[in-house]
Amino acid sequence: MQQQHEDLELESLSWTVEEEQAGERVDKFLAERIPDVSRSQVQDLIDQEHVLVQDRKTKSNYKLKTGDVVSVTLPEPEVASIEPEDIPLDVRYEDSDVIVVNKPRGMVVHPAAGHYSGTLVNALMFHCKDLSGINGEVRPGIVHRIDKDTSGLLMAAKNDVAHRHLAEQLKEHTVTRKYVAVVHGVIQHDLGTVDAPIGRHPVHRQQQAVLREGGREAITHFQVLERLPKHTVVELKLETGRTHQIRVHMDFIGHPLVGDPKYGNQKRNRFGDIIEGQALHAQVLGFVHPRTGDYLEFSTDLPEELQNLIDFLRHDA
Repeated sequence: MQQQHEDLELESLSWTVEEEQAGERVDKFLAERIPDVSRSQVQDLIDQEHVLVQDRKTKSNYKLKTGDVVSVTLPEPEVASIEPEDIPLDVRYEDSDVIVVNKPRGMVVHPAAGHYSGTLVNALMFHCKDLSGINGEVRPGIVHRIDKDTSGLLMAAKNDVAHRHLAEQLKEHTVTRKYVAVVHGVIQHDLGTVDAPIGRHPVHRQQQAVLREGGREAITHFQVLERLPKHTVVELKLETGRTHQIRVHMDFIGHPLVGDPKYGNQKRNRFGDIIEGQALHAQVLGFVHPRTGDYLEFSTDLPEELQNLIDFLRHDA
Protein backbone atom coordinates (compact mmCIF):
# COMPACT_ATOMS: atom_id res chain seq x y z
CA MET A 1 0.00 0.00 0.00
CA GLN A 2 1.47 3.31 -1.02
CA GLN A 3 1.71 5.84 1.76
CA GLN A 4 -0.08 9.15 1.15
CA HIS A 5 0.53 10.69 4.57
CA GLU A 6 3.25 11.15 7.13
CA ASP A 7 2.76 7.92 9.06
CA LEU A 8 3.95 4.41 8.41
CA GLU A 9 1.02 2.01 8.93
CA LEU A 10 0.71 -0.69 6.28
CA GLU A 11 3.63 0.79 4.40
CA SER A 12 6.14 -1.27 2.48
CA LEU A 13 9.70 0.05 2.46
CA SER A 14 12.77 -1.37 0.78
CA TRP A 15 16.49 -0.73 0.51
CA THR A 16 19.32 -2.17 -1.57
CA VAL A 17 22.44 -2.85 0.50
CA GLU A 18 25.51 -0.98 -0.69
CA GLU A 19 29.10 -2.18 -0.36
CA GLU A 20 29.87 -0.12 2.76
CA GLN A 21 26.83 -1.62 4.53
CA ALA A 22 27.79 -5.24 3.88
CA GLY A 23 28.36 -7.22 7.07
CA GLU A 24 25.93 -5.12 9.11
CA ARG A 25 23.17 -6.90 11.05
CA VAL A 26 19.78 -6.51 9.42
CA ASP A 27 18.09 -5.38 12.66
CA LYS A 28 20.64 -2.61 13.18
CA PHE A 29 20.42 -1.62 9.52
CA LEU A 30 16.63 -1.18 9.71
CA ALA A 31 16.58 0.52 13.12
CA GLU A 32 18.77 3.28 11.68
CA ARG A 33 16.49 3.81 8.68
CA ILE A 34 12.91 3.56 9.94
CA PRO A 35 11.85 6.71 11.79
CA ASP A 36 10.71 6.26 15.41
CA VAL A 37 11.08 2.46 15.43
CA SER A 38 13.55 0.96 17.90
CA ARG A 39 15.87 -1.97 17.33
CA SER A 40 13.76 -4.20 19.61
CA GLN A 41 10.67 -3.27 17.58
CA VAL A 42 12.55 -4.18 14.40
CA GLN A 43 13.39 -7.56 15.95
CA ASP A 44 9.69 -8.10 16.68
CA LEU A 45 8.88 -7.28 13.06
CA ILE A 46 11.48 -9.82 11.94
CA ASP A 47 10.04 -12.49 14.26
CA GLN A 48 6.57 -11.78 12.82
CA GLU A 49 7.99 -12.19 9.29
CA HIS A 50 7.30 -8.59 8.29
CA VAL A 51 10.93 -8.29 7.14
CA LEU A 52 12.27 -10.03 4.04
CA VAL A 53 15.75 -10.20 2.56
CA GLN A 54 15.79 -11.18 -1.10
CA ASP A 55 12.06 -11.96 -0.70
CA ARG A 56 12.81 -14.55 2.01
CA LYS A 57 12.20 -14.35 5.75
CA THR A 58 15.29 -13.65 7.82
CA LYS A 59 16.70 -13.50 11.34
CA SER A 60 17.75 -10.47 13.39
CA ASN A 61 21.44 -11.47 13.34
CA TYR A 62 21.60 -11.97 9.57
CA LYS A 63 24.68 -10.22 8.13
CA LEU A 64 23.80 -8.26 5.04
CA LYS A 65 25.54 -8.78 1.70
CA THR A 66 26.16 -6.23 -1.03
CA GLY A 67 23.14 -6.13 -3.32
CA ASP A 68 20.70 -7.63 -0.81
CA VAL A 69 17.22 -6.12 -1.09
CA VAL A 70 15.74 -5.61 2.37
CA SER A 71 12.00 -4.99 2.55
CA VAL A 72 9.74 -4.38 5.51
CA THR A 73 5.99 -4.02 5.90
CA LEU A 74 4.97 -2.00 8.93
CA PRO A 75 1.56 -3.25 10.13
CA GLU A 76 -1.28 -1.10 11.37
CA PRO A 77 -1.72 -1.27 15.16
CA GLU A 78 -4.48 -3.46 16.51
CA VAL A 79 -7.72 -1.57 17.01
CA ALA A 80 -7.96 -2.86 20.56
CA SER A 81 -4.76 -0.99 21.46
CA ILE A 82 -6.27 2.42 20.72
CA GLU A 83 -7.50 3.80 24.03
CA PRO A 84 -8.57 7.25 25.26
CA GLU A 85 -5.83 8.95 27.26
CA ASP A 86 -6.06 11.96 29.55
CA ILE A 87 -3.52 14.08 27.70
CA PRO A 88 -3.85 17.89 27.90
CA LEU A 89 -5.01 19.55 24.69
CA ASP A 90 -4.60 23.17 23.61
CA VAL A 91 -8.11 23.59 22.18
CA ARG A 92 -8.57 26.73 20.07
CA TYR A 93 -12.17 26.06 18.97
CA GLU A 94 -14.79 23.41 19.59
CA ASP A 95 -18.47 22.82 18.90
CA SER A 96 -20.64 19.80 18.11
CA ASP A 97 -19.13 19.40 14.62
CA VAL A 98 -15.46 20.29 14.71
CA ILE A 99 -12.54 20.82 17.06
CA VAL A 100 -9.38 22.81 16.33
CA VAL A 101 -6.28 22.09 18.42
CA ASN A 102 -2.77 23.48 18.59
CA LYS A 103 -0.63 20.34 18.40
CA PRO A 104 2.68 20.47 20.25
CA ARG A 105 5.97 19.50 18.64
CA GLY A 106 6.77 15.84 19.25
CA MET A 107 3.17 14.55 19.29
CA VAL A 108 2.18 12.00 16.64
CA VAL A 109 -1.28 12.62 15.16
CA HIS A 110 -2.58 9.05 15.22
CA PRO A 111 -1.38 5.59 16.28
CA ALA A 112 1.04 3.94 13.87
CA ALA A 113 4.10 1.75 14.02
CA GLY A 114 6.16 2.77 17.04
CA HIS A 115 3.46 5.04 18.46
CA TYR A 116 0.52 3.18 19.97
CA SER A 117 -0.21 5.70 22.71
CA GLY A 118 0.36 9.34 23.53
CA THR A 119 -1.01 10.45 20.15
CA LEU A 120 -3.42 13.24 19.35
CA VAL A 121 -6.08 10.62 18.62
CA ASN A 122 -5.67 9.14 22.10
CA ALA A 123 -6.12 12.62 23.56
CA LEU A 124 -9.09 13.47 21.34
CA MET A 125 -10.85 10.22 22.22
CA PHE A 126 -10.66 11.16 25.91
CA HIS A 127 -11.59 14.81 25.41
CA CYS A 128 -14.37 14.56 22.84
CA LYS A 129 -16.14 11.22 23.32
CA ASP A 130 -17.68 11.82 19.87
CA LEU A 131 -15.54 11.71 16.72
CA SER A 132 -16.19 10.90 13.08
CA GLY A 133 -15.80 7.22 12.22
CA ILE A 134 -15.02 7.67 8.53
CA ASN A 135 -11.31 6.93 8.90
CA GLY A 136 -11.89 3.91 11.14
CA GLU A 137 -11.04 3.26 14.76
CA VAL A 138 -7.33 4.01 14.39
CA ARG A 139 -7.88 7.52 13.00
CA PRO A 140 -11.26 8.71 14.30
CA GLY A 141 -12.05 12.29 13.35
CA ILE A 142 -8.75 12.86 11.56
CA VAL A 143 -9.29 14.91 8.41
CA HIS A 144 -5.69 16.02 7.80
CA ARG A 145 -2.34 15.60 9.51
CA ILE A 146 0.90 17.35 10.29
CA ASP A 147 4.22 15.69 11.01
CA LYS A 148 5.25 14.62 14.50
CA ASP A 149 7.84 17.39 14.89
CA THR A 150 5.70 20.05 13.23
CA SER A 151 3.70 22.06 15.72
CA GLY A 152 0.51 23.98 15.10
CA LEU A 153 -3.15 23.98 14.16
CA LEU A 154 -5.10 20.94 13.11
CA MET A 155 -8.85 20.31 12.79
CA ALA A 156 -10.77 17.11 13.54
CA ALA A 157 -14.36 16.18 12.76
CA LYS A 158 -16.89 15.07 15.36
CA ASN A 159 -19.35 13.44 12.97
CA ASP A 160 -19.36 11.96 9.49
CA VAL A 161 -21.24 14.86 7.86
CA ALA A 162 -18.66 17.34 9.12
CA HIS A 163 -15.82 15.02 8.10
CA ARG A 164 -17.03 14.75 4.51
CA HIS A 165 -17.53 18.50 4.28
CA LEU A 166 -14.06 19.32 5.60
CA ALA A 167 -12.42 16.60 3.49
CA GLU A 168 -14.06 18.04 0.38
CA GLN A 169 -12.66 21.48 1.18
CA LEU A 170 -9.19 19.96 1.45
CA LYS A 171 -9.69 18.19 -1.86
CA GLU A 172 -10.81 21.42 -3.53
CA HIS A 173 -7.84 23.35 -2.03
CA THR A 174 -10.11 25.86 -0.28
CA VAL A 175 -8.75 25.34 3.24
CA THR A 176 -6.32 28.07 4.34
CA ARG A 177 -3.09 26.54 5.66
CA LYS A 178 -0.16 28.82 6.40
CA TYR A 179 3.08 27.73 8.00
CA VAL A 180 6.14 29.51 9.35
CA ALA A 181 9.52 27.88 8.78
CA VAL A 182 13.18 28.68 9.24
CA VAL A 183 15.29 27.56 6.29
CA HIS A 184 18.98 27.42 5.48
CA GLY A 185 20.36 30.17 3.27
CA VAL A 186 19.13 33.66 2.49
CA ILE A 187 16.25 33.67 -0.01
CA GLN A 188 16.62 36.62 -2.37
CA HIS A 189 13.05 36.78 -3.74
CA ASP A 190 10.39 38.25 -1.47
CA LEU A 191 7.69 36.01 -2.95
CA GLY A 192 7.72 32.77 -4.87
CA THR A 193 5.84 29.63 -5.84
CA VAL A 194 7.19 26.10 -6.04
CA ASP A 195 5.11 24.08 -8.51
CA ALA A 196 6.76 20.66 -8.64
CA PRO A 197 5.11 17.21 -8.45
CA ILE A 198 5.91 15.00 -5.45
CA GLY A 199 5.99 11.24 -5.06
CA ARG A 200 7.90 8.45 -3.37
CA HIS A 201 11.68 8.83 -3.61
CA PRO A 202 12.90 6.22 -6.11
CA VAL A 203 15.81 5.14 -3.88
CA HIS A 204 15.08 6.29 -0.31
CA ARG A 205 11.61 4.83 -0.06
CA GLN A 206 10.83 6.35 3.34
CA GLN A 207 11.20 9.82 1.82
CA GLN A 208 9.31 11.89 -0.72
CA ALA A 209 10.90 13.70 -3.65
CA VAL A 210 10.17 15.98 -6.58
CA LEU A 211 9.65 13.70 -9.58
CA ARG A 212 9.75 14.47 -13.27
CA GLU A 213 7.31 11.62 -13.95
CA GLY A 214 4.69 9.93 -11.80
CA GLY A 215 4.45 12.52 -9.03
CA ARG A 216 1.26 14.15 -7.79
CA GLU A 217 0.62 17.86 -8.26
CA ALA A 218 2.15 19.89 -5.44
CA ILE A 219 2.12 23.69 -5.12
CA THR A 220 3.63 25.76 -2.31
CA HIS A 221 3.63 29.55 -2.13
CA PHE A 222 6.24 31.31 0.02
CA GLN A 223 6.83 34.81 1.33
CA VAL A 224 9.96 35.99 3.12
CA LEU A 225 9.19 37.28 6.61
CA GLU A 226 12.74 37.99 7.77
CA ARG A 227 16.23 37.56 6.38
CA LEU A 228 18.81 36.46 8.94
CA PRO A 229 22.61 36.40 8.44
CA LYS A 230 22.62 32.79 7.17
CA HIS A 231 18.96 31.79 7.26
CA THR A 232 15.49 32.97 6.28
CA VAL A 233 12.16 33.00 8.11
CA VAL A 234 9.40 32.27 5.60
CA GLU A 235 5.64 31.98 5.53
CA LEU A 236 4.45 29.10 3.37
CA LYS A 237 0.94 28.63 2.06
CA LEU A 238 -0.13 25.20 0.90
CA GLU A 239 -2.27 24.95 -2.20
CA THR A 240 -2.01 21.16 -2.13
CA GLY A 241 -1.19 18.88 0.78
CA ARG A 242 1.26 16.16 -0.18
CA THR A 243 3.34 14.18 2.27
CA HIS A 244 6.21 16.36 3.57
CA GLN A 245 5.35 18.91 0.87
CA ILE A 246 6.93 21.98 2.45
CA ARG A 247 10.02 20.06 3.51
CA VAL A 248 10.51 18.55 0.04
CA HIS A 249 9.83 21.76 -1.87
CA MET A 250 12.14 23.93 0.21
CA ASP A 251 14.91 21.36 -0.10
CA PHE A 252 14.24 21.24 -3.86
CA ILE A 253 14.90 24.99 -4.25
CA GLY A 254 18.06 24.76 -2.14
CA HIS A 255 16.68 26.03 1.17
CA PRO A 256 15.96 23.00 3.38
CA LEU A 257 14.35 23.50 6.76
CA VAL A 258 16.65 23.93 9.75
CA GLY A 259 16.80 20.72 11.79
CA ASP A 260 15.02 18.56 9.21
CA PRO A 261 16.24 14.98 9.79
CA LYS A 262 15.10 13.72 6.37
CA TYR A 263 15.83 16.41 3.81
CA GLY A 264 18.75 18.65 2.92
CA ASN A 265 21.53 16.14 3.67
CA GLN A 266 21.78 17.39 7.24
CA LYS A 267 23.78 14.78 9.10
CA ARG A 268 23.45 16.61 12.41
CA ASN A 269 21.11 19.28 13.73
CA ARG A 270 23.55 22.03 14.72
CA PHE A 271 20.77 23.69 16.70
CA GLY A 272 19.52 20.54 18.44
CA ASP A 273 19.90 22.13 21.86
CA ILE A 274 17.32 24.75 20.80
CA ILE A 275 14.88 22.79 18.67
CA GLU A 276 14.38 19.11 17.84
CA GLY A 277 13.25 18.21 14.34
CA GLN A 278 12.31 20.54 11.50
CA ALA A 279 11.70 24.22 12.26
CA LEU A 280 8.10 24.30 11.04
CA HIS A 281 4.87 25.56 12.61
CA ALA A 282 1.31 25.42 11.24
CA GLN A 283 0.34 28.95 12.24
CA VAL A 284 -2.92 29.67 10.38
CA LEU A 285 -5.88 27.39 9.63
CA GLY A 286 -9.09 28.55 7.97
CA PHE A 287 -12.13 26.67 6.65
CA VAL A 288 -15.87 26.96 6.05
CA HIS A 289 -17.83 25.59 8.98
CA PRO A 290 -19.58 22.39 7.82
CA ARG A 291 -22.93 23.30 9.42
CA THR A 292 -23.20 27.11 9.47
CA GLY A 293 -21.33 27.91 6.26
CA ASP A 294 -19.35 30.65 8.05
CA TYR A 295 -15.65 31.02 7.28
CA LEU A 296 -13.55 30.47 10.41
CA GLU A 297 -9.86 31.26 10.69
CA PHE A 298 -7.48 30.64 13.57
CA SER A 299 -3.88 31.57 14.23
CA THR A 300 -1.29 30.80 16.88
CA ASP A 301 1.90 32.41 18.11
CA LEU A 302 5.18 30.71 17.31
CA PRO A 303 6.11 28.09 19.92
CA GLU A 304 8.87 29.08 22.31
CA GLU A 305 11.52 26.83 20.80
CA LEU A 306 10.96 28.21 17.29
CA GLN A 307 11.07 31.79 18.51
CA ASN A 308 14.25 31.00 20.46
CA LEU A 309 15.82 29.60 17.29
CA ILE A 310 15.00 32.75 15.33
CA ASP A 311 16.39 34.94 18.11
CA PHE A 312 19.61 32.92 18.14
CA LEU A 313 20.02 32.97 14.37
CA ARG A 314 19.67 36.76 14.26
CA HIS A 315 23.15 36.86 15.77
CA ASP A 316 24.60 33.73 14.09
CA ALA A 317 27.11 35.45 11.86
